[in-house]
Amino acid sequence: MGSVLVTGGAGYIGSHVMAVLAGQGRRCVCVDNFSNSSPEAVARVRSLAPGAIALYEADIRDLAALRAILAKEDCASVIHMAGLKAVGESVEFPERYHDNNVRGTQCLLEALHDSSVRRFVFSSSATVYGIPERVPLDETAPTRPQSPYGENKLEIEGVLAGLAAGDPAWRVINLRYFNPVGAHPSGTIGEDPSDIPNNLMPFVCQTAAGRRERLAIFGADYPTADGTCIRDYIHVMDLADGHVAALRALDSAADGEVMTVNLGTGRGVSVLELVNTFERVNGIRVPRVYSDRRPGDVPVCYADATRARRTMGWSARRTIEDMCRDAWRWQSRNPEGYATAS
Repeated sequence: MGSVLVTGGAGYIGSHVMAVLAGQGRRCVCVDNFSNSSPEAVARVRSLAPGAIALYEADIRDLAALRAILAKEDCASVIHMAGLKAVGESVEFPERYHDNNVRGTQCLLEALHDSSVRRFVFSSSATVYGIPERVPLDETAPTRPQSPYGENKLEIEGVLAGLAAGDPAWRVINLRYFNPVGAHPSGTIGEDPSDIPNNLMPFVCQTAAGRRERLAIFGADYPTADGTCIRDYIHVMDLADGHVAALRALDSAADGEVMTVNLGTGRGVSVLELVNTFERVNGIRVPRVYSDRRPGDVPVCYADATRARRTMGWSARRTIEDMCRDAWRWQSRNPEGYATAS
């Protein structure tokens, strides 16, 4: 069985995916430029599963570097997670995002063309749906991304569909993530935003740790039970398991098949419910203040994950309590993230 090429493997989701793969004896070839990640994450994964990871510092836009890696390594499949991921930043710098995310993917595919690798798992996003017409969202829902980041993801899905249509040797699964939170239960790896966090849970953890004075909750007047937005939070370990399930599904996929699959729990959780659960399970106070709504936030968004269960045999198993408990274990043991080890 060949290795799995994991682009962006040092990132939040990538490190957890490699921890699961390596823990099952699969060899990972990690490619990361460390623009928003740390080599320490890979060292931590190696401590969980020794000897199962090869690490290359490279940018996915560096065609020569990718070709050299693929010539050296015996890879059978790819999990592509490398990319810039801040929605707000993508609005400010759309050209930078297109160059890194779309052109970077095209460069990766060009490198793969000269190899034998034809099994491809793509890290897509529920942001491709935009403002939902109905919930839960299944994979047939209209795609109307509201940011360059979401547009990048949808464009890449289209590139992959065109690739498989032109060369039936390819088998592709697009995984549309909802809202990953939590950390490895050991507290060894977790989410370590290099700047201002883009997601709710790091703000909650940093406020609980005293790094922030209070948590800002944007909007308390939405048409929901408690007035705060509802989202589909999924444990990052469930998300990692979803990638392993996707690789298995590609083994039995038809030549030229392209599948698009939501990875979510199918349950909506409000911002206030998440914060209150975090306080309850961890026995710690999270000071909060209510602020105005943010432009573009929708009241309710959560997944229909039926297709994942039917096509990949995967469903989320971990609870919101697990997510809060594991996120705080990581934060409390690593108060400055991976910099704690320096």
